Order: sequence, then structure tokens, then C-alpha cells
Amino acid sequence: MPHGKVGGVGDVVRDLPAALVDAGWEVTVATPAYGMFHDLPGAKGLGAVDIEFRGKTTAVKVFDIPGSVPQVRNVAFEHPNFSPQGTGHVYCGDEPERPFATDANKFAFFCTAAAGWIDRLDVLPDVVHLHDWHAAFYCLLREYAQHFERLRRTRTVFTIHNLSYQGIRPISGDESALESWFPKLRYRYSAIRDPAYADCFNPMATAIRLADKVSTVSPTYANEICRPSNNDLGFIGGEGLEGELENARQNGRLTGILNGCLYNGSIGRRPGWQRLLSLASEQLAAWYSADGPVHAHDVASNTLRELPKRRPKHVLTSIGRLVRQKVSLFLEEMPDGRTALECILDELGSDGVVIIIGSGESIFERRMCEIAERANNLLFLCGYSEMLTEPLYRAGDLFLMPSSFEPCGISQMLAMRATQPCVVHGVGGLKDTVQNNRSGFVFGGQTPQQQAMNFVATVNRALILKTSRNDEWQKICIRAASARFSWAKSAQQTIEQLYDAA
Repeated sequence: MPHGKVGGVGDVVRDLPAALVDAGWEVTVATPAYGMFHDLPGAKGLGAVDIEFRGKTTAVKVFDIPGSVPQVRNVAFEHPNFSPQGTGHVYCGDEPERPFATDANKFAFFCTAAAGWIDRLDVLPDVVHLHDWHAAFYCLLREYAQHFERLRRTRTVFTIHNLSYQGIRPISGDESALESWFPKLRYRYSAIRDPAYADCFNPMATAIRLADKVSTVSPTYANEICRPSNNDLGFIGGEGLEGELENARQNGRLTGILNGCLYNGSIGRRPGWQRLLSLASEQLAAWYSADGPVHAHDVASNTLRELPKRRPKHVLTSIGRLVRQKVSLFLEEMPDGRTALECILDELGSDGVVIIIGSGESIFERRMCEIAERANNLLFLCGYSEMLTEPLYRAGDLFLMPSSFEPCGISQMLAMRATQPCVVHGVGGLKDTVQNNRSGFVFGGQTPQQQAMNFVATVNRALILKTSRNDEWQKICIRAASARFSWAKSAQQTIEQLYDAA
């Protein structure tokens, strides 16, 4: 649906249903309308569903809406509760002392509406497939709401996309709390509590405990999350839920299924250097006309003016959200006081440029901007740009993805598809998709600083190979472009391991 795709969850909910349809399944995707989907051309009203929320009966409108794949049915639920911070905001921000408060209200309400709609169907679905903590409230209602007892006949599976976001809220004492949403619900405390905070409800933990099957989005991440995180060692694992996940694995309920990537159509020719710079200028002009970080755009504009008119010897790229998971190793301090990114920039010198596109947490936007002000070979574009991402995947020589952890990752697949090898941290889905020295370059390390040092060394090693052994470099590019992570395979494993599994 237009403007509804956010992050990896958006890729999966767009592409996996289409692959399931190709495998012979009938699929319906349910989503909040966020104040906009019900107004799409072709949307059709299906009536309303009456639900009980906050102790009151509320009517939620239901719409059949068009999607990117005609064979997949899309149902959207519309109510003012789905756009509390304005039309089109999929996720909302809250003050640090009340994390997830607005979104938890929204998605608890959505799951109640979705459960009510499913419960009123003449024929129940064979499977209800939930994604991340936002959909986890459905498990709570299916298990404990007496008026949803019929839903227990339907198999329910839960997919974890990122354990760092668990939606934790108080059990009571706040308007965004379990007992505020469902004041009459009689639940088992041990099934809903957060492992670390006894007075809090953890939607992610609840779904892990109550779903019939639990999956995550790569085999390696499925193993990693059964171990405790250790920040000192630079290892991100179960984030407090490793006990629940190890129990699920021991009981045969946990599996890892690698996400796919679309390979439909020609990638196209590499854009010329001037064309790439022109696109960047156009995007900056568009961002200037909207609200945004003006200083970052000023820095990028200055860098664009100073970049060489001819394509540099090396063009390194990185595309992703500026959050700790994605950028901490870029900004990890080396023994000499420089960050890893600054070391890469200094090593490149006038021979290369690094182009980074992304936005996210203000602290990381600011750090990137500060480095870009000092380095005339870093073009930092602070924002999200559909216009620039595909050309950048095709234009780059080497894609940088040093995530501290990565459940699956899609950017490395898109770069590889476009014949751009990647330098990746050997974790999660990155380890499952990039073969070291064959289709890309993989680094590791026992501490964050060691990982950052190995990251820099691996980038340097890759560029030396590109310069001195071009035949071998071209083979790596070809292997990267030839790698296939198909949604058909992901769909078949989903059917066999989640939907049909006894």
C-alpha cells in the first residue's frame, strides 16, 4: 500500500503474501488505515466492527483496499485512534520516560479490532500470522478474552523482526497500560510480565509464550537470540528474552527463516557520476522545501559543490536508518581517537567518496553531520529517498553495512542484486547472505572496538583487491549479483515450518 511500508517488516508484509499466493494459499493482510488507506482510490467499505476497549464499546470501520498484488486481499481498519499524531504516521514518537506509549495505545486498539473482525467471519482462517510486538496483543486476547474463545481454534504464529523493540508498558497506573486498555481481562501474570520489570507488560514476551509457533527472519539470528546480550563484548542477543526463546526452541516452537528479495526485472545500467550528483541535488531541494534538519542539508549542499566533477576511483555507499544498531560501529572510537568512519575517509583521501543516506535518532544524525563538515569526501544525505536508493545501489563500488546486529537485513541483498559487493559484520542475516571473499567481505571481533578496527581493515582489504586484482574483484561482483534469496523459498519454509507443522 502506498506510504505504508516502513522498514523490514514492510518488505515482508508486502512480499511474503505474494509468494504465499503463488504457493496456493489465500492471504489477507490486515493493517490500521493510519487515517489514509481508506481514502485510496478503489477502497470499499465493509461496514464496521464493534469492539470493547477501555471499558467502552467502540465502532471501527473496515475497508477492502487495493494493494500492490491483486491476488492478496488487504483490509484496513479506520478510527481516529490510528492517527493520534496526524494522518499517515505509522509510528509515533514519545518522550523518553514514556517509551512506546502512543504506539502501544494504537496497536492494542488495532489488535482488538482485528480480533473482533476475524471472530465474526463465517469461516475462520487456517492461520493468523502476527509480526513483531505491534501485533502481539492479539495473542493476549486470543488466550484470555472470553468473548474471543472461538479464535483459539485457529493456529497463531508470531514472527520476530527485531528484539530491540518490545513495546514494554506498565501493567497499570498509566493511560497507556494493559489494564487501562482491557480493564475486565483476567490474565495469567506469568504469561504477560516483562522478565526485568515486574510491574510491566511485555507484548513481545507474551506472544513468544502464547503463540503456537515463533519464527525470526534468519537462521543465525534464531540462534543468537537464545543467548543473553553482552554489550561489553559487542554481542546483541535475546535482549532479556533469551530464556523465553530458549524454552521455545527446546519445545520445537522456534525457527529461523531467511527473508527473501525480489529479482523481477533488469537492474539497469550504472548511472553516470554527474547524473548521481544531479539526483542528490534534486533530493536536497525537495528536502529543503519540507520540514527537516536544515543544517545537515546545508552541509550536504556544500559537499556536493566540492566533490570532483569526474567519478572518484572508489565510491562507497551505505543506506539505512540512523539508529544504534546500524551506525554504532561507524562511530566507534579507535585507539587513536578517530571513529571508524573517519579512518575509512582518511584512507580513501582524494581517491574515493563515501555516500551515506539515512535518518533516525538525532544524536546519530548530528554525529554524521559533524564528520561530514570536516571531511570533504563524505556526502551525508539526512533523510529517506526512494529517488536515490536504487541509483546508489547501482552506482556504488562497495556497500558498507557494519550493523552491531542484524536479524535479516534487506540492504545487503539489494546491493548484491545490483552487483555491489558488501562489507558486513558477520551476525544474523548478514552472515547468512554474504560469503566472505566470495560474494562480499565479512568481519567480526570480540569487542565493539575490535569489531570497528576489523571493519576498517576489511574495507581497506576490499579496496586493495579492487585495485590490484581486478579479475578476482569482478568474480566477487558476479557472485554477489548471482546470489538468490527468493521469497518462494521463504514462503515454502513458512508453510512447512509454521503453517503446516504439527
